[in-house]
Amino acid sequence: MVESKMVGEVEVIHLWSSPRSVSTSLMYSFAQRDDTEVLDEPLYANYLQVTGVERPYREEFLSKSESDGNKVIQEIIFAPGEKTYRFCKHIASQRLPGLTSDLMKRGKHCILIRNPLDVLTSYSKVSPPSFTVLGYGSLVSIYNELCDHGKPPPVIDSDLLREDPEATLRALCGDLGIPFQTAMLKWEPGPKPFDGIWAPYWYKNTHKSTGFELPNKYPSPFPSSLYNLLEQSLPLYNLLRCYVRGSSNCAQPELPVSKNEKLLVWVGDEIVPRESAKVSVFDSIVQGGDGVWEGLRVYNGKIFKLEEHLDRLFDSAKALAFSNVPTREQVKEAIFKTLIRNEMFSDVHVRLTLTRGKKVTSGMSPTFNQYGCTLVVLAEWKPPVYDNEKGIVLVTATTRRNSPNNLDSKIHHNNLLNNILAKIEGNTAHADDAIMLDKDGYVSETNATNIFLVKKGCVATPYSDYCLPGVTRATVMDLAVKENLVMVERRISLSEFHTADEVFTTGTMGELSPVLKVDGRTVGDGMVGPVTRRLQNAYTKLSSESGVPIPGYIST
Repeated sequence: MVESKMVGEVEVIHLWSSPRSVSTSLMYSFAQRDDTEVLDEPLYANYLQVTGVERPYREEFLSKSESDGNKVIQEIIFAPGEKTYRFCKHIASQRLPGLTSDLMKRGKHCILIRNPLDVLTSYSKVSPPSFTVLGYGSLVSIYNELCDHGKPPPVIDSDLLREDPEATLRALCGDLGIPFQTAMLKWEPGPKPFDGIWAPYWYKNTHKSTGFELPNKYPSPFPSSLYNLLEQSLPLYNLLRCYVRGSSNCAQPELPVSKNEKLLVWVGDEIVPRESAKVSVFDSIVQGGDGVWEGLRVYNGKIFKLEEHLDRLFDSAKALAFSNVPTREQVKEAIFKTLIRNEMFSDVHVRLTLTRGKKVTSGMSPTFNQYGCTLVVLAEWKPPVYDNEKGIVLVTATTRRNSPNNLDSKIHHNNLLNNILAKIEGNTAHADDAIMLDKDGYVSETNATNIFLVKKGCVATPYSDYCLPGVTRATVMDLAVKENLVMVERRISLSEFHTADEVFTTGTMGELSPVLKVDGRTVGDGMVGPVTRRLQNAYTKLSSESGVPIPGYIST
């Protein structure tokens, strides 16, 4: 006597994927389980009926299959069964409007993705798909809808599945809350009784397989005729790839200020989210550090010294012979719009960059720059980067500051390797920054700021022959005069900084920062000096009271 199996409620596992994403192999994998039955694209007939898409097997398939999508959902997908689980392989584009919400609300869901570079290449010898058929937009919608239901689905990448099937399947089973079975790793070759009627057209390679096969080490050439589809699909694939378990592609280190995770950035002529804020690999800033920049600070709804910074930005662009430069008003509007969109009106630093722009081909010559300049406005929540209460420590770098014979520091350019090499020396010495000397051994500035000393009440700073004549530097020099201090510019040797009563640095990002040690020598009595503190207070008062107002800002 044969024992009859009990029919009861089945837990449905929905797999959503784009075509040609090894979804059939994954269906075969689940079919090997002793507790699972599988359905091959149960909504396909509904898709063909509603869309009218032609397929060689269309009429035969529709004559043998239920094409009412909601009947399929209620009477087939969620029908009682003899197994514990029912694995439903779905192609994302087959989820059409009008289907009952039960499809998404009931059961467990997972998403399988594959790089459209590989998906589209597999279409190179057949009729190409449409963007809708590829289904990347549908997959993103499915992911978001499931998240709205409080059930974010696990996302697996087909390449990772093929490279390490056991680890990927174990993780997937864990995410679905079902036990992993080793039987999922192998199957017999040939057609399967649960294959769809379309299997002879699409499953030939899968029928030859007995398990997940490693992806080819080297890819096939990409068909240029499908380039537009790639451009449309790749950003959506990359978005989903961020949700793949253990993905390193979208791993985010901890930010110094967590609020900066969701910034809006001006790039070119538009405002985009932080992760979309990119310039072309053909941009001059990438090709050769060919750009100019300014740092701005925002206090109480006003941009401090905006006009002075813009003067220097345009002077630097002119010195580098930029062409098709945006107007001063256009740059201002981009700054204002970026700050307003981010609701940033105080405690903000703006990195303003103007590149020579995108090139028509890689190379050094500015004749390749035929698109116009690229403007970037990066505003961040950023307190002063140094400890302006307790002070900082400096060391002297062996790297010398650029000479005007080589690259004039009065051009505020983005080619900062000279400064970065000095900063590396400072980091190695566990100092906050590094002093840079000129070719004759006199102090020029630090890798990031201008530098001042105080001796017997007299304030001195190096000539700007080898250093950037900073806007904050000029502001502090003016304040020193207004505070009735003796203020001089001159050549200053390193030993004078070692023996100074007080030392401080100036810069937009750090404001006015006391220096307590230089090259291991204590400055003065090792405390923030009275002149430094006096100038700090004067600077704070000035920056809080002056600046160019941000349109629409109302003080609270």
